[in-house]
Amino acid sequence: MYILANGRLITRDPALPYLSDGGVAVEGTKITAVGTTAELRERYPAAEFLDARGGVILPGLINAHTHSYSALARGLAIQGADPQNFFEVLDTKWWAIDSKLTLAGTRASADALYIDCIKQGVTTIFDHHASYGEVPGSLFAVAESGKRFGIRSCLCYEVSDRHGEEKAEEAIAENRDFLDACEKDPDSMTAAMFGGHALFTLSDRTFEKMAEANNGRTGFHIHVAEGMNDVYDSIRNYGRRPVQRLQDHGILGPMTLLGHCIHINTAEMDIIRETGTMCVNNPQSNMGNGVGCSPVLQLLKRGITVGLGTDAYTNDVLESAKTALAIQRHNASLPNIAWGEVTDMLFKHNPAIAEKYFGVPLGRLAPGAAADVIVMDYKPYTPFSGENIDGHMLFGMTGRQCQTTICNGKVLMRDRELAGIDEEAENAHILEEAKKLWGGLNHCQY
Repeated sequence: MYILANGRLITRDPALPYLSDGGVAVEGTKITAVGTTAELRERYPAAEFLDARGGVILPGLINAHTHSYSALARGLAIQGADPQNFFEVLDTKWWAIDSKLTLAGTRASADALYIDCIKQGVTTIFDHHASYGEVPGSLFAVAESGKRFGIRSCLCYEVSDRHGEEKAEEAIAENRDFLDACEKDPDSMTAAMFGGHALFTLSDRTFEKMAEANNGRTGFHIHVAEGMNDVYDSIRNYGRRPVQRLQDHGILGPMTLLGHCIHINTAEMDIIRETGTMCVNNPQSNMGNGVGCSPVLQLLKRGITVGLGTDAYTNDVLESAKTALAIQRHNASLPNIAWGEVTDMLFKHNPAIAEKYFGVPLGRLAPGAAADVIVMDYKPYTPFSGENIDGHMLFGMTGRQCQTTICNGKVLMRDRELAGIDEEAENAHILEEAKKLWGGLNHCQY
């Protein structure tokens, strides 16, 4: 047992939202008590004491949509790639990368992402993987990395027809096999969804195969109407809008997560609401790809669960929250909207999505909740209280201020030192795999 205290405590628990000098007591994988530093030390005199040193203690952050396979792309320029639209971004960069990604590259990508998560206070991720260079075993490789680094992970494979029928079959099998394994040996750290790329790369026949392989066992995680090409393809080739196609194939439902949802209309929003389907917004990626602004305020107004992800544009979900606020205000030309909605996406909706898959209370510091706790090295120079927490987080904090990360009760980083991880050795092996990938893409050596 240990106590983590002596900090400004943000619990995200309505029963006790804030303590100016507080902390948590942890035993095993759960939080056993929350209180002032003095109360906890008096109640558990024999417990190990982890000193937050006046930092901000808060629940571990959750990233509701990312792509570990893209981690090795940082700094990469692919010769001849000069995308002029969203399809070309996919075709000349991301599909080129995943077509060359082997199991070794998949492991290295996952290792890089998980290290970054630890350093930025992200303790739970929903990963959407693709490695068409080597499909079989890839989700298991990502899961192995997640377990090694101690991050809670919900994984799926991105089924697509873009590399032909054989590769699509392999992707379906990978989802099915990983789901089988998670059902056979369930735990609160690893979960499975059934992944699909986007509707314009998925035929009706492939959707049927996906639904048959899943057989209602888990939700789907799929990109929806991220670009207008998704809408045009659905209407031109199937006579249905994207969300209607998903409904036709039984893809929607309370366990399904739709990524992006930028170019959907009000009728599609109503279908999402009526089926209880969840959405996830990725504002920085949307802006970077020039695909538009998701109507998250309309979705939220309808009572739809809308989470916040990074789409691997960054691993810092606080950056995404800042961007989500700015783009909604910019898009509406109104400087007084979206504040509560954006913070709810990160601190209420992401935990709600995660709890469906991991079966433990997440996103709050309360007795009985999972011991996912972080400490931010944030020293405010303006008044800090329970009333203005979100203002400090949106305009003051960044993920890189994380100094201590705990997930499932295990200390993964303390005072910015990774626990039990030789970071230099990890970086060296990741770099070697990145060089191989880059060389294959550019037909040269690095």
